[in-house]
Amino acid sequence: MANSVLNKLNAAAEVQRQPKDVIRGLVWKMAVATWLLMAVGSATRVMNAGLACPDWPLCYGQLIPAAQMNLQVFLEWFHRLDAAAIGLSAIALLGLSVFYRSRLPSWLPFASAGAVFLIVFQGVLGGLTVTQLLRFDIVTAHLGTALLFFCALLAIGFMLTPYEATGNTGKLAWVSSIAALLVYLQSLLGALVGSRWALHQCLGSSELCSVMNSHIAGIVPATAATLAVTVMAWRQPALNSNLRKLGNWASVCLIAQLVLGLATFRLHLQVEPLTVAHQAVGAALLGTLVAFSILAWRDRVLSA
Repeated sequence: MANSVLNKLNAAAEVQRQPKDVIRGLVWKMAVATWLLMAVGSATRVMNAGLACPDWPLCYGQLIPAAQMNLQVFLEWFHRLDAAAIGLSAIALLGLSVFYRSRLPSWLPFASAGAVFLIVFQGVLGGLTVTQLLRFDIVTAHLGTALLFFCALLAIGFMLTPYEATGNTGKLAWVSSIAALLVYLQSLLGALVGSRWALHQCLGSSELCSVMNSHIAGIVPATAATLAVTVMAWRQPALNSNLRKLGNWASVCLIAQLVLGLATFRLHLQVEPLTVAHQAVGAALLGTLVAFSILAWRDRVLSA
């Protein structure tokens, strides 16, 4: 009899957890798809494929422009396809959050609505990049919004992830948040360098060197803050294992990003895969710091 009651209680608990598990799985898939979307977007830019589809939202007036399909058209078309899939997923996330709101954290429907707003705004900016012929400020805002959406998904995912607080984070929550902000601003400067082709113009005719130099100077505070996070995580006793792993990943991403950035600069953006990898690793570094910040703040709040 007792076993029967326990089994029923366990089954009820499993059902109770199910909506959160489903939503968390959806969020992780969306985060990976968004990271790939940014990588494809970077490839689209460096391959001069941003206007390969001259119209929007269709491509040559078709859902699948088979007759015009080449590498450049494929990159732009696939970029839009991935974005549309993520947009539909964001709407599904909001729907699930509202439908199961009684069994989910109260903040989740609002966070999901914010994610839908960001992806809709991102879609508008994507259309404007085509209709405004790749205007540099719109292209920069396009990437900046994509990074915000990516960070929002990670924040939702890690807020829904089970976590055991240790109360040993100290000032890591503040330091990691500052590091994430600095890396985000550095990413925006990098997007500005790319959208204005500032490296080419600076090396070729000394134009836009201030943009390029700002991005180079921005390496120092972003690197220092990230290193502070990793060193503090290494030295903090009894830190949650997930935080320690994220700190290690931050250092790996930082080293890779510095190497890729140096190689990209020395080769004058002539090796497209390096440029794409530079942006992709930068997004991964930002995501790692955001994840670290979310868990560090949760530890701080739960331990208070």
